[in-house]
Amino acid sequence: MADEATTPEAAAEQPQVKMQVLGQFIRDMSFENILAQKGAKGEVKPELKVEVALDAKKRSTENQYEVVTKFKVQSQNAGTAEPLFLLELDYAGIFHIENIPEAQLHPFLLIECPRMLFPFVRRIVSDVTRDGGFPPVNLDSVDFVSLYRQELARRTAAEQAAAPTN
Repeated sequence: MADEATTPEAAAEQPQVKMQVLGQFIRDMSFENILAQKGAKGEVKPELKVEVALDAKKRSTENQYEVVTKFKVQSQNAGTAEPLFLLELDYAGIFHIENIPEAQLHPFLLIECPRMLFPFVRRIVSDVTRDGGFPPVNLDSVDFVSLYRQELARRTAAEQAAAPTN
């Protein structure tokens, strides 16, 4: 016999999740071409390091949230460890979200919303690094689920470390 939650009638009763991107924009961006400022000494073999951070907050309008993806892309010379460039990008999206259970809202905001913004971030990073005189950086896909889990584990460890011991 079919489970009640999987019947078409039960599925029709559950409200559909609604998500709409209301806007997206560069909140803050900085690109430093250190190589051009200081000049290259010897052979240049670029090595990339990418850091990603996420932030989300409720806006004053009902069902609206702002999600910010923060990317820090550093390149240094593999042989000398001298910095070549530094790109910092905070890219935000404004989302209208309805019918998400409260317990699932936090992961939805920090996984699904950044996933929607990522193609735009990738293009901006590629364009800025190319326009800065370097080969365009094509960011690898980001596993936002893993990133979310790492952040939860980090917070849990920090809370346990801060908790007084009896």
